[in-house]
Amino acid sequence: MNKPLILVVEDDSSVRNLISTTLKTNDYRYLVAVTGEAAIMEASSHNPDIILLDLGLPDMDGVQVIKKIRTWSNLPIIVISARSEDSDKIQALDEGADDYLTKPFSVEELLARLRVTQRRLSYMTSEMLTASSVFVNGKLTIDYAGGCASMDGQELHLTPIEYKLLCLLSKNVGKVLTHTYITQNIWGRSWENDVASLRVFMATLRKKLEAAPDSPQYIQTHIGVGYRMMKVE
Repeated sequence: MNKPLILVVEDDSSVRNLISTTLKTNDYRYLVAVTGEAAIMEASSHNPDIILLDLGLPDMDGVQVIKKIRTWSNLPIIVISARSEDSDKIQALDEGADDYLTKPFSVEELLARLRVTQRRLSYMTSEMLTASSVFVNGKLTIDYAGGCASMDGQELHLTPIEYKLLCLLSKNVGKVLTHTYITQNIWGRSWENDVASLRVFMATLRKKLEAAPDSPQYIQTHIGVGYRMMKVE
């Protein structure tokens, strides 16, 4: 399988060289941009598969780059930034980033995030080709048309809210969904009480999905940010 084409958007030469060397060593194809304007031009002209995006660019904030690209493309965007506050992560994810890696980062973690994103890309491509109404992830099966879900062949008895949460997460497998994004999609609003309710529903959903809820395999919590459904081999 051909490795994806990756657009690296980073103005710090040392970080840019680290990422480029890592990609080259692991046989990834890549392009480089050092400004937001150049990133937008490269993304529109070369149609990369994944973007690695710094937020602190010399000509514009990286969040503006995300907003611009999202007007025409849903390609995966992984933010790599020194901004470590939850508010920064939430803003980037709410505007359309798929993942967020905080500097300083390890090469191993970067490669792991890329593998997760590749699996998501493969799943999305497969889903588009098969036009299937059935989602399969490990032992979990969701029949969207039938409105039901099962684990290892046994039907899961889910409440309507639990089922909606499960479908929302499954349709964004591998992507971090913020509390705001989830509550707006489930309840049509995002109030503080909704986030508290979300935690309760996620806890009950986990008990039905996970063999060991304290060591979840399917739904990963990003504390202070949101949740992600992991792709299970």
